[in-house]
Amino acid sequence: MDVINLLPSPPHFFRIFFRLALSLFTSTLHANYRRVLPGRRSYLDFDINTETGFFPHHPLPRLPETFGIWERALAEANRNLSLGANNCEEATRRAGETWRSNIRTWPILDTEVLEVDSRLLQRAHLVLAWLVNFYVHSQPPENDGPMLIPQSLTVPLTIVSRSLQIAPVLTFADTVLWNWVPRHADEPLSPENIQFENLFSGTEDERNFYIASAKAELRGVEMLRIIDDYNNLPNLTDLTSISKVSKSLARLTVIIEDINEIIQSVRPNVDPHVFYGDIRPWFEGSGAKGPDGPKWVYEGVEDSDKLDLSGPSAGQSSVMHALDIFLDIDHKLRQKRLPAPSESNKRADHGFMERMRRYMPGKHREYLNYLAGTPRSVRELAQRIPTLREPYDAAVLALKKLRDEHMKIACLYVVTMSRSTSTRGGCPVSAMMERLETSRKGPVRGTGGNELALLLKAGRDATRRAVLKDN
Repeated sequence: MDVINLLPSPPHFFRIFFRLALSLFTSTLHANYRRVLPGRRSYLDFDINTETGFFPHHPLPRLPETFGIWERALAEANRNLSLGANNCEEATRRAGETWRSNIRTWPILDTEVLEVDSRLLQRAHLVLAWLVNFYVHSQPPENDGPMLIPQSLTVPLTIVSRSLQIAPVLTFADTVLWNWVPRHADEPLSPENIQFENLFSGTEDERNFYIASAKAELRGVEMLRIIDDYNNLPNLTDLTSISKVSKSLARLTVIIEDINEIIQSVRPNVDPHVFYGDIRPWFEGSGAKGPDGPKWVYEGVEDSDKLDLSGPSAGQSSVMHALDIFLDIDHKLRQKRLPAPSESNKRADHGFMERMRRYMPGKHREYLNYLAGTPRSVRELAQRIPTLREPYDAAVLALKKLRDEHMKIACLYVVTMSRSTSTRGGCPVSAMMERLETSRKGPVRGTGGNELALLLKAGRDATRRAVLKDN
């Protein structure tokens, strides 16, 4: 028998061979992309709500009457206290000193009863952290020595913070995520149905500043769904899945653009002079003036000099951290990407973003660690699948543009206010950065004491280096 006649015709034979080879190649190359996140977990495991994201679904409850002195002191501070540096009226100064004297006489309350409810712990953290900043910043700036904060605040705050795995100081969660009530009690939380209870300055500008932050967080809820859907696709190598990923990246780009617009909305609603002079000083934490500036000392807390005591920052937004992880933004400069880091990039604090996670609620930080552990890098997938490169780059460039615009906001609200005697003028970003780095007064710093110029430029440039077109 002629063996050759038993074989299929050459065209059909080669088609079978090619399909088999392609299948084996794809199976090997994309093995990681057919796996879902290891040990898939629910949003509930990370205290994330499917509708409100990192916000609790309902406003936090008031503390039991056992802790009434805390709640009443916070309400009084909201009504009566003013910034010590701006306090020119003797009656207001006396009221502030009386308020602080009362706190120094308080007993250290036992918080064990709060351990049964995480929402009560969150409320306790909010109340105590606000009291600490009211205590510190309502005092006249009479000396540059350490600021001693009484143990009636610091001891319970530190204990509560350990339970929540969050820094024992005012954070983004305290000012935005936990600080709200609905405008209409019978309606769910939404960008239109939110208002903020506690205000340092009592101004509408401060209220509008928090509202802009809240709207950005709530817009990011869809982003979390996109990330979850991507990580749980059963297979990323078939045409249907690739099409879904492409559409998801396009949706992600729109969300980032929307968040950018929300951030820009502070311009007509928050006056730069009010922000810089009346709001921002309240946010400053320990060492806000730099490495040699005065530090906070937590009375009754061992090794309080080792605590994380910077102020609240947009860098503590879990939504933005999740986005950076998903798009594989290399803030630590560990990857070889183009363009090469500049000298200022190299001098920046490469651990800043990671350190900001210590100011997040522990469950939210756990979620970010969970995301970072996925074997599915959307950037690597886009490198391998040509049709995904353009939508991936579009999302990265939208994020880069957001950070460009954030630099302009920093210019207007911080740099121009701090550097110019005629603060009504404009400030081009390039000129702003030069002034940040060369001013005779030293670098402009964030509320936690970090050099603002290096941080903003490093974050923007790290985002730009993720673009595949250049790599």
